[in-house]
Parts: sequence; structure tokens; C-alpha cells
Amino acid sequence: MSSADAFELIGVDAGPVAGDPILRSIDLVVPANGVTVLAGPSGAGKSTLLRLLNRLDDPVAGEVRWRGRALTDWAPTELRRQVAMVFQRAPLFPGTVFDNLRVAVADIDDSQAGHVLEHVGLNADLLDREATTLSGGEAQRMCVARALLTDPAVLLADEPTAALDGSARTTVEDLGRMLADSGVAVIWVSHDTDQLRRLADHVIVLADGAVRAVGHLDDLDASNDRIVRQSVGAP
Repeated sequence: MSSADAFELIGVDAGPVAGDPILRSIDLVVPANGVTVLAGPSGAGKSTLLRLLNRLDDPVAGEVRWRGRALTDWAPTELRRQVAMVFQRAPLFPGTVFDNLRVAVADIDDSQAGHVLEHVGLNADLLDREATTLSGGEAQRMCVARALLTDPAVLLADEPTAALDGSARTTVEDLGRMLADSGVAVIWVSHDTDQLRRLADHVIVLADGAVRAVGHLDDLDASNDRIVRQSVGAP
């Protein structure tokens, strides 16, 4: 993915209260390759920024662009097929795993469904399982599989491992790394500095509604800014 595919935020204010936005006057280019981790203290605006990138929220001021076009120029359904999102708690629909995959592609067949499950490390035998009986890690991977059915260019991940235990967390991290290495840009919110250090190709640190730092870990580890160093777990 080239730099032309990056997200660009220009003078963006965002948040539920127009007079008191969470993000303020944000000018930022978000890399659209590898794994970009959004880091920073709680309340800094990480999830707010992520939600802007596929128009789950719109800014109250400024503009967000992707591939050189304002997001408002994209049909929301087309944008969300190309810029998919997974959440901290996997949203499950009634019915089987197969039924959940059909939410993304209504006419998916058994072979396609089994293949996408195997791509995220799940057995195709799970297709007939009730989705509500999946473990937390299985459910999260199924949701990633559902997102991948639309062949997205970008996967947004809002603390996707926060509710998972150690082994399930590692499995989902490995899946994120695999997707990034295969050409799907991954933009991942995390409070976990160990996870950040395992995954990040790029880091954006937010604090107090502003961009505090952008760069690679080596650069941010050497920062003189205490918040930046804490946010990336600098040694």
C-alpha cells in the first residue's frame, strides 16, 4: 500500500460534544501499511480517532481523507467494506458461525466460509456451531474472518484483545501481524505497552486530545517527553 493510500486528518475536532471535543485541531497522516498502534493515556482520544476512519463518527470540524478523497465522498457501505473494524468485544449475531459470516456476504458458500475460518486459525468444523458458544478468542477471530470477507484494504482494531486471556491474546496478535504482512494495513488501539512493542511498525501517541508524537519505536524511545515514553513502554 503506497503513501497515497494513507489517511489524512486536517484540522479535525471530534467527540460527542461539539463545544468540548475530545480531539482538537488534529493534523495527522496515519500510515496505511504494516501495523500502526494508537497509544496514549485513557481518554486521550484513541478510539475516537479510530472511529473517524470508517465514519462510525464524523468530525465536528475539519476533514478526514483516505486515498486522497474526503470520507464524506465515499458511500458509507463501500468505505466500510474497504476499511473494516473489529471491537474490544466481538459483536455476535443470532445463529451459527455460518450465519454470522453471511452478515458480511449473504451468498457465501461452504467452501468460502471454511476457507476464511481457516485463514484466521479456526477449524471449518465450527461453521455449524452456535456463535454464542464460542470462546472469547474464537469469537474475536470469527469477527476478523467476517471482516475479511469484504476483502478490506484496512482493518481497524479497537483494543481487540482487552477482554482476552494470555493465549487467546497472543493468537489474535499473531493474526494481526499476519494480516499486516499480507498487505492489509492494521490500525490498532492498545493500552498494553508490551503488546505495542510486539506489534508496532508505526506508533501514534495521543494525549489531552492532541497528537503528542508519531514515529517508530526507536525514535519514541529516545523522546524527552515523559508521556510519550510511558505510552510506548520505553526502557
